[in-house]
Amino acid sequence: MTTDRRRWLALVVVCLAQLMIVLDTTIVNVALPYIQHDLHFTQGNLTWVINAFLITFGSFLLLAGRLGDLLGRKRVFLFGVALFTLASLLCGAADTSTLLIAARFLQGIGAAMQASVILAIIVIEFPDPADRARAMSAYVFTAVAGGSLGLLAGGALTQLLNWHWIFFVNLPIGLIAIFAGRALIPNDNGLGIRQGVDWLGSILVTLAIGIAVYAIIEATTHGWASTETIGGGVIAVALLGAFLTLESRIENPIMPLRILKLRGLVVSCFTRGFLVTGMYGTWFIGSLYLERVLHYDAIETGLAFMPWTLTVAVLSMGVTRKLVARLGALPTMVGGLLLVALGLFVMHGISLHTDYFPRLLIGFLLMGLGVGNAFMPMLQIAMEDVPRADAGLGSGIVNVSQQVSGALGLAILSTFATNHTSSLLATHHALAPSLLGGYRLAYAIGIGSVLTGVVVAVTLLRSRSVPVAAVAASHSEVPVQPGGGDAPFVVRRGSEDEDLGRDGAEQPGEVVIA
Repeated sequence: MTTDRRRWLALVVVCLAQLMIVLDTTIVNVALPYIQHDLHFTQGNLTWVINAFLITFGSFLLLAGRLGDLLGRKRVFLFGVALFTLASLLCGAADTSTLLIAARFLQGIGAAMQASVILAIIVIEFPDPADRARAMSAYVFTAVAGGSLGLLAGGALTQLLNWHWIFFVNLPIGLIAIFAGRALIPNDNGLGIRQGVDWLGSILVTLAIGIAVYAIIEATTHGWASTETIGGGVIAVALLGAFLTLESRIENPIMPLRILKLRGLVVSCFTRGFLVTGMYGTWFIGSLYLERVLHYDAIETGLAFMPWTLTVAVLSMGVTRKLVARLGALPTMVGGLLLVALGLFVMHGISLHTDYFPRLLIGFLLMGLGVGNAFMPMLQIAMEDVPRADAGLGSGIVNVSQQVSGALGLAILSTFATNHTSSLLATHHALAPSLLGGYRLAYAIGIGSVLTGVVVAVTLLRSRSVPVAAVAASHSEVPVQPGGGDAPFVVRRGSEDEDLGRDGAEQPGEVVIA
């Protein structure tokens, strides 16, 4: 088998693994009422079917990404897929609420281990800018398409079989990914652990992120001013401060602080945070609106989001790559963000009797256009400066930013929507108009978050890159950064990062109350 064919098949493998994770974050939501009935969950404990996965997934991403750099990314990826597959089997076989929650904790760890190195594997496997852009487009499509597929599959499996199969469906995918991954992903030994592993730093950062995610999640239930939320936030900040202090003083840190000097990585992660805060929260809000106000069933809800998914699929076939090549990564990304904001604005105009055509269709199409044009160049900007030796860590940071901001967005939007719905009900409004008022407020907050991301990107990244086409036209010779800093479609002029690391060293019934 040729090297070129092998790496494209390896891309299919890592995208399969990513598909399992994305499926799992949406497919479970549809089945929650059935799980509650069969395993006798209380309404409060039911949220832990979701939260257990989110907490371990978010908290282990950074550690797992760095372990990929140290021990080998293939090794960490395969172990993560195996653990996720085993945990899925335990989830599907669970006959008590305690066993299901424990298995979901384990599933989150496996998801973190595989997700944290997927981007790193793509960056290393595809050094050519054009090929890397195609690979990242496939990754973005998988991540977005998995959401719609999860809603459809969750409804179909639960209605036609039973809720256990939403977890069993991971088994064949996981086994294929394990065996194909062993054969197709090249071996890499990593930097090694001869100088030891920063176990204290690993514990501190894992606890800090885990407690932060827990505090955000609990804010939905207990409120932002509660002891659980404020106390968890204070502890998380203190642990993060201790972690950064430790990392600046030891010789072999788990997270070399030079990585935080890479402006493209840091600023793109902040931009991603604002986009995901607005987008992910409104994904769930949109599902609730369709089900609770328009009375769509689970399968109809999944089908309603298909224009979003299909639009991303079309863009991933080369449209976004050509836009980036012609305009540059930053303009393409900003244009995508503005389209997402416009899509949210269209969705903000929903009513009690909104027809799918034209408003909802246009809203979902605009969201698909925006996401498809924003995520790929955003990934490109994030990873283009990261040295090859730190690719796993950079991948972990990107995933942490998405996971934490996704949890934060869901908590913020659902809390505001819930409170506004409750206040309308208290003033004797009917249920449906009260729900609608809460959902519309959530969309308004989502618009503000995405537009904030636009401001951050334009302000802090506006002078970083120029399109390759423009450079070629001017015949200027501008070197592309070596190693892990290969810049797809983007060529730097006088990069300030030249010397940095270049040596390689409701859920149903929960999200919005009625």
